[in-house]
Amino acid sequence: MLDPTLLTYVLVSYFCLLFSLCVHEAAHAAAANWCGDPTARLLGRLTLNPLKHIDPIGTVVMPLLMMFTGFPYLFGWAKPVPFNPRNLGNLRRDPVIIAVAGPFSNLLLAIACAFAFRVLILLAGAFPDAAVLGIIEDILRGLIRINLVLMIFNAIPVPPLDGHYVLYHFLPPSGQRIMEQIGPFGIIIAIMVARPWLNFFWPYMEAVINFIIFFGQS
Repeated sequence: MLDPTLLTYVLVSYFCLLFSLCVHEAAHAAAANWCGDPTARLLGRLTLNPLKHIDPIGTVVMPLLMMFTGFPYLFGWAKPVPFNPRNLGNLRRDPVIIAVAGPFSNLLLAIACAFAFRVLILLAGAFPDAAVLGIIEDILRGLIRINLVLMIFNAIPVPPLDGHYVLYHFLPPSGQRIMEQIGPFGIIIAIMVARPWLNFFWPYMEAVINFIIFFGQS
């Protein structure tokens, strides 16, 4: 029988991850549509409906394994948002805009939740039910942490993650060819380097969020 504390952690964490992944993918679709390509919008990807974004491995299997095995960070991925380069106005700039939109949406969501957490701290006395307050705090903490992890994870510069589109933009043709060759193995490489990559960047991002929570203006 599952420990109730573990079950609560899994349910709250998975809800936060699923919502954050939907925001991430919808942001990609919105950016592509803004750049002139309606492909993702027409396929129904400009939505927060998780059924449109779920990838069986990246959205279900991997996150659940991480939670039940105690992996220090929780991350995942959804189905990539497609775009047609022929519809874009600028073939060098627009793919970068589309790629950056996903991690940027996670950063904005983390900052918004940090401000909401700050407001919650100031209004804590107005909540007569401590249990409800605790659930809201857990959800906001989960959203902050998971969105920062998703932002940092997706910045890993290997395909198919978003960071590789930015790096690809600045590489010479020889470097672009190498990037294309490692494409089929990109997600395996990303999972292998995810922990040291997150360990390096996490303290800096956590410091920024803590500053917003405890010292920012609500």
